[in-house]
Amino acid sequence: MIKIYHNPRCRKSREGLELLENAGKDFEIVKYLEDIPSEDELREILGFLGMSPLELVRKSEAIWKENYKGKELSDDEIIAAMVEHPKLIERPIIINGKKAVVGRPAEKINTLL
Repeated sequence: MIKIYHNPRCRKSREGLELLENAGKDFEIVKYLEDIPSEDELREILGFLGMSPLELVRKSEAIWKENYKGKELSDDEIIAAMVEHPKLIERPIIINGKKAVVGRPAEKINTLL
């Protein structure tokens, strides 16, 4: 089952959702700002993405700039920050099996379909 970690207020996330809808595939929507992934779930997602925690952080968010930018943080601390402030998680994330992509640009999603 395909899963999209989606923020309805984000244009890029809406584009990713539209691409999935147009592909005619069954998928599950996770509104991750409401249904916040646990630290373990984030670690699993990072493994599917092949990314470090820092690579998944939206560094342009005010929360990041005000609280974390320029600090030496461990991977565990970065993951904890994303759980505490899910707006920091890059979006959309699309998972299919044990593979995942960040749908920026949305065309990257096609690699999973």
